[in-house]
Amino acid sequence: MAESRPKERTIELDLDDERATVNLAAALAGVARAGDVIALSGELGAGKTVFARAFVRALSSGPGGCRRQVPSPTFTLAQSYDCHANTVHHFDLFRLSRPEEAWELGIEDAFADGISLVEWPERLGAELPESRLDVAFFFAADPNARTVRIMARDHWRARLREAEID
Repeated sequence: MAESRPKERTIELDLDDERATVNLAAALAGVARAGDVIALSGELGAGKTVFARAFVRALSSGPGGCRRQVPSPTFTLAQSYDCHANTVHHFDLFRLSRPEEAWELGIEDAFADGISLVEWPERLGAELPESRLDVAFFFAADPNARTVRIMARDHWRARLREAEID
C-alpha cells in the first residue's frame, strides 16, 4: 500500500533582522499566483505589515511596476495594488468584531481574483480559506530578530521548494 503524502508542511525560520523578513516576502512573492491567500499572524509589531509591504514592493519592482507607498490598512481595513499581472489585496482585520464584516470589504472577490495578504486571519474564523499559506511571526530574544513558522498546504508545499525556502 502506498503511503499518502502529508497535506501540510511546516517550516520554522529564524529571521535575524528586518532585511531577512523583506527577503522572505520577496521569495514568496516570486511564487505567488492569483487566487492565493497568505494568512499573516502574530502579535502587534511582530512583522506582519513589514512582510506585506515587502511583498507588494517585490511584485511592484521592475519595468512597469507600480512603485508607490504601501500604507498599513489598519484604518482603511483593506488596500489593493495592481502589480504587473496581479492585484494584491492587503487586509488588516484587527478591528473586525465578526467574520461576516469581512464580506463588506470585498474579501470574497479578492480571494477569487488576486493575491490576498490577510493580517489577523483568525478574525475570519471558519471563513478563512483552507487552501492558504500561513505565516506566523514570533518575537525572538534579539529585539530586531523574529522567528517565523510557515505552514504550507496544497500547492504551497511545492512553491516553497521552488522559492528555495526550507
